[in-house]
Amino acid sequence: MNNKTLLVVDDEEDILELVRFNLDREGYTVLCAETGEAALRSLKEHAVDLLVLDLMLPGMDGLGVTRRIKNDPRLCRIPIVMLTAKGEEADIVAGLELGADDYVTKPFSPRVLAARVRAVLRRQEQPVASADEVHTIYEFQIHPGRRTVSVDGRPVDLTFTEFQVLAFLSRRPGWVFTRTQIVDAVRGDDYPVTDRSVDVQIVGLRKKLGPYGNYIETVRGVGYRFKEKEVS
Repeated sequence: MNNKTLLVVDDEEDILELVRFNLDREGYTVLCAETGEAALRSLKEHAVDLLVLDLMLPGMDGLGVTRRIKNDPRLCRIPIVMLTAKGEEADIVAGLELGADDYVTKPFSPRVLAARVRAVLRRQEQPVASADEVHTIYEFQIHPGRRTVSVDGRPVDLTFTEFQVLAFLSRRPGWVFTRTQIVDAVRGDDYPVTDRSVDVQIVGLRKKLGPYGNYIETVRGVGYRFKEKEVS
């Protein structure tokens, strides 16, 4: 991935330089911007593979930048990793629902940020399987057409919504999804699913999956994700 170009946006010069130095050391080409407006100009002038975006910016903030990017057909496929201060759960949720791919809280470890960037870029390059294909991930085999699941060779009996939640989360291991995103993804035309009922489905899933239920992680204040295994 050392041929990737990243754009880092932060109005604090020290943080901007810290992020730039560490991502440059990973082999990326790193561009920098200190405002949301400058970031949008840079995106139109350069082919950028990923954006590291601070939320607290002068003028147009990070959420405004995310909204502009995701509403632009030329830019909407660029993945975004948000940088945010701890406790800004509402902003994290808003950013994810606008289409951001991941977030890192401040103060942050440069190594963790670099790992998150690698993970998002790696996921971006993975092809999405057809709904008719058997989806195999770790010990799970998920058959969308037959709506069956087996774990380590053992069939697991899931309800319609439990299956939908598991299939949705497992397609993007490591990605954090808000309850609203999960609701939008799993509900049918006449099948009521609410934010709170997502929590109930997760509890049921974990119980039925036994020890493998640990793959479904709670991200406090935000939502859920399917655990991504460490790459050795």
